[in-house]
Amino acid sequence: MMPTPGGNGYWLVAADGGVFSLGDALFHGSAADLHLNAPVVAITASSVDGYRLVASDGGVFDFGTSLFKGSLASTVLSQPVVGLSDTSDGGGYWMVGADGGVFAFGDAGFSGTIVGAPTVV
Repeated sequence: MMPTPGGNGYWLVAADGGVFSLGDALFHGSAADLHLNAPVVAITASSVDGYRLVASDGGVFDFGTSLFKGSLASTVLSQPVVGLSDTSDGGGYWMVGADGGVFAFGDAGFSGTIVGAPTVV
């Protein structure tokens, strides 16, 4: 789920890539009619008129004015991608893996990762 920039609506995304627009969220398309190699796990509002989906294999799908900056779809990952966050200007994004691995694209800076860090309980 991702709220619209104005906060008067939101988008929901299903594992099959289906996007549901509610409130003032505009529908720009979905990945529901594509053959996906892995389920979609996150959606971000990359701009006022666009959004981005990411699948657990690191595949990225852009809709509306959202611009593709790269993906991990052809990369062998230790753990699946579980989250996505866009930069404030929409010119890049970060993906995070279940193991804490961080992957930066576009103008997203890389500040480190926690892969291999001791687990605190």
